[in-house]
Amino acid sequence: MTDTPSPAYLLIGEILRPHGVVGELKMRVLTAYPERLRELKTVFLADDPESGTPDSYTLDHVRFHHDYALIKLKEIPDRTAAERFRELFVLVAIDDAIPLDEGEHYLFQLIGMTVETEAGESLGTLADVMETGANDVYVVESKEYGEVLIPATEHTILNTDTETRRITVRLPEGLLPDR
Repeated sequence: MTDTPSPAYLLIGEILRPHGVVGELKMRVLTAYPERLRELKTVFLADDPESGTPDSYTLDHVRFHHDYALIKLKEIPDRTAAERFRELFVLVAIDDAIPLDEGEHYLFQLIGMTVETEAGESLGTLADVMETGANDVYVVESKEYGEVLIPATEHTILNTDTETRRITVRLPEGLLPDR
């Protein structure tokens, strides 16, 4: 089987509102590597995170405040100009994305993978990944069980094979209804 094609852009944040009077934007951070924002020269903004044609902006500076990033784009001179950027998504070019360590995967690589138990029973297809804070939760669409929510922990996710597009899981007791 072939790998999932890489998207051109990855989602890293969402603009919430302007911050201050110099055109900074308060951004909800949606990346596991927020410290990497300081290294970026360019970000892309779009009203849809899957937009194929986002607008390019030059990143002037980034600073962090609580769980948010405050970003300043060179093209935004003041708060008035910043107002039109509310609720836009912040993207990074796939070429500027953080290289992942062995065993790590981007979410786009996981969606659509077949999920099966360690006994070889096919559960269905990974439809979504919910990021809950404690651990991710895999949302599996199953013909037999409907929507199955699997905690993505080292105890439940035994193997993720991007070449065969299969995820092998060990389900916690009682996760599936009795047959």
